[in-house]
Amino acid sequence: MDGQTAADPAPAFVLPSEPAFTLLDTAVRHYSANIALDFLGRRTTYAELGRLTERAAAGLQRLGVAKGVKVGLCLPNCPYFVIMYYAILKAGGTVVNFNPLYTDNEIAAQASETETSLIVSLDVVAIHAKIARLAAQGRFSRVIVCSMTAALPLVKGQLFRLLKRQELASVPQAAPYMTFETLIAGTDRLVPVHLDPAHDIAVLQSTGGTTGVPKAAMLTHTNVTANVRQVLASMAGLQQGQERFLAVLPFFHVFAMTAVMNFGLAIGAELVLLPRLDMKLMMQTLRRRRPTLLPGVPTLFTALCNAAETTPKSDLSCIKFGISGGAPIASETIDRFERLAQRPILEGYGLSETSPVVSFNLAGAIRRGSVGQAVPGTVIEIRNPDRPEEILPQGTHGEICVRGPQVMRGYYKRPAETAQVFVEGALRTGDIGYLDADGYLFIVDRIKDLILCGGYNVYPRVIEEAAYQHPAVQDAVAIGVPDEYRGQSPKLFVTLRAGASATAAEILIFLNQHLNKIECPRTVEIRDSLPKTLVGKLSKKELVAEEMKRATEA
Repeated sequence: MDGQTAADPAPAFVLPSEPAFTLLDTAVRHYSANIALDFLGRRTTYAELGRLTERAAAGLQRLGVAKGVKVGLCLPNCPYFVIMYYAILKAGGTVVNFNPLYTDNEIAAQASETETSLIVSLDVVAIHAKIARLAAQGRFSRVIVCSMTAALPLVKGQLFRLLKRQELASVPQAAPYMTFETLIAGTDRLVPVHLDPAHDIAVLQSTGGTTGVPKAAMLTHTNVTANVRQVLASMAGLQQGQERFLAVLPFFHVFAMTAVMNFGLAIGAELVLLPRLDMKLMMQTLRRRRPTLLPGVPTLFTALCNAAETTPKSDLSCIKFGISGGAPIASETIDRFERLAQRPILEGYGLSETSPVVSFNLAGAIRRGSVGQAVPGTVIEIRNPDRPEEILPQGTHGEICVRGPQVMRGYYKRPAETAQVFVEGALRTGDIGYLDADGYLFIVDRIKDLILCGGYNVYPRVIEEAAYQHPAVQDAVAIGVPDEYRGQSPKLFVTLRAGASATAAEILIFLNQHLNKIECPRTVEIRDSLPKTLVGKLSKKELVAEEMKRATEA
């Protein structure tokens, strides 16, 4: 499977034209008796999942959900997310993924952007209170509320209601509220909806895009199913109907939506659902369910390695391989995981606008530092960021641009932004990288993260990779800060591993041995923690804002 340039034809890839919900329908037919979902010990078979999805879809149709109607999911990883995701698609609607950790204003802004008036929530205070406040303001015309205790095993549900009743919301029994039980209680049968998979929108996926302005990427049914088929064609050695995914990455994020939920169900796997990242619970789940596949972001693998090194009798040998995406993973983290699990981490690359997978390292054909080769049917072009109509030769750094069946239709109701992000039909990713002679893609950095030092381009990732080689460093983030002489200079923020000690001066001396004079940070700041996004990726924007404020005040 070779990476492609614009001069190469796209590799042959047979793609059936099918709605996204056929991924589940096919699994229900082939694996009806298998366990589809395990939620803290409560198990659901594929047959049960299929029946619940059909009934929920019929219930949505009674509420007026039809082709083009947007339905929001504001849920953690739980059975309701999977059921309602596919029910919305079967009813003809469009899924809008909401992060349940968002603030009221963020939820309201996304609902307005996507024209979402019907939303599915959970009866826990942390989520429901925000939805209730917005519903009281008229933001949502219908709120479907799912029961946390009903999703748990019987005894756990009773204990939750008894011991954590302060975390359960009191939900009114009147409009706009409706319980999940009421939704699926009707006797009406689902009316099949005629869909055009290549054009009808399955998911509106929130993305910062290349400009940082929140937008909704329009992912068609074909985009969603194509990316699952592409990943399936790229991953050899999986046993359909026998794999078990540890599903701790949140499904509202596009990586988990495709590479965990949709892909896992497509191969008849069991999804072991965790509603949040809790390392004690995660280690218990590893012992209890012995998952074979672990998708995660780099910070998750770092946390797992820390826990495995300090937890007696921890055993990661059940994992066939880790799957890392969402952000670059440090080589040191890969080394630690491989030492503990005796299994590799396969790193890939993608973005919300590509459903999301663009490239992937195959087991047995890993090229360190690379995010792998293009998945089947995908063309990767490296273009000149300043003159995007110019395609650069192999080995040259430039903007990564993508063509393929997984590339979005555009941004919802944003034609100007859509036009800006495409060049000659190829999606501009905003990432700088290059292709080697064998088609392996290497990510250098984000265009917007480049540090401009006296006319030289400095890539934060190079600085961060050097910092991770220091034995005391756990997390590292490099940014550009104002510099009167050079315009910008690098500054490095780090956290230290538990039990480790190092001073900023010692880390700076270490970096001077691994970086050139232009790349080496002017200052190093050690912190107890670094900002992360809501899915656990290290975040730069808060640190950049702090430094800009400090410079302005100075």
